[in-house]
Amino acid sequence: MLLLFSRRIVVNFMDQEKISNVIKKIRIKNNMTQKEFANKYNVTYQAVSKWENGRNLPDISILNKICDDYNVDLNEMLACKSKNKKGYVFLVSLIITLGVIVFISIMFCMSYNSDFSFKMLSTTCDNFTISGSIAYNQKKSSIYISNVEYCGGEDNTTYQFINCSLYENIDNDKILITSCGGREKITLEDFLKQFKVNVDDYKQNCKDYIENSLYLEIKAIDINGKVIVYEVPLNLEDSCKF
Repeated sequence: MLLLFSRRIVVNFMDQEKISNVIKKIRIKNNMTQKEFANKYNVTYQAVSKWENGRNLPDISILNKICDDYNVDLNEMLACKSKNKKGYVFLVSLIITLGVIVFISIMFCMSYNSDFSFKMLSTTCDNFTISGSIAYNQKKSSIYISNVEYCGGEDNTTYQFINCSLYENIDNDKILITSCGGREKITLEDFLKQFKVNVDDYKQNCKDYIENSLYLEIKAIDINGKVIVYEVPLNLEDSCKF
């Protein structure tokens, strides 16, 4: 597709006047009428007349055959007008740049997919479901949680404030990993719709995570000042390779 696009650009930037003059010179030099020239390439003499008057150009396949038959350099024939050289160079450069970007992107994705492994995070809490994972390699691991849903019944309460934190529990020590942010005057459902956690480079090795040590803490304060705290344990699927 990229090659086809490039070819169309070249055709669009051909020097029409130059090609017309070359075709006319070839026909006259070989003592051929427009009709004879037209018959040679299975077109009408009107088509040849339009080529020579610069009102139209032959198909690229016919142009290529004319060049072969009369020993004309096709590249020279297709050379762009001087006033269009900058545009042509820009477009060709753009095509090359896009090709390089696509190549680098493919190589990056291949490298990323081969370098990182993933473990899914789940929860045993009956009130919540989550979608999350830990991405890791030999140098680092990162935590990503994209979705949390409350399934503990209907809760239409508009809370004064809700916030969330991600913790790791090590030997009963509560270690804060990151805050998920807070919202004012919001329902629990709406708060969870905006929920996202992305912790990059938290630990150097996935094996450093102690089994079932991660958990989310969701804290909601109602209009009466009552604090409701949900603790959502996060389970790491299987063990890490390294």
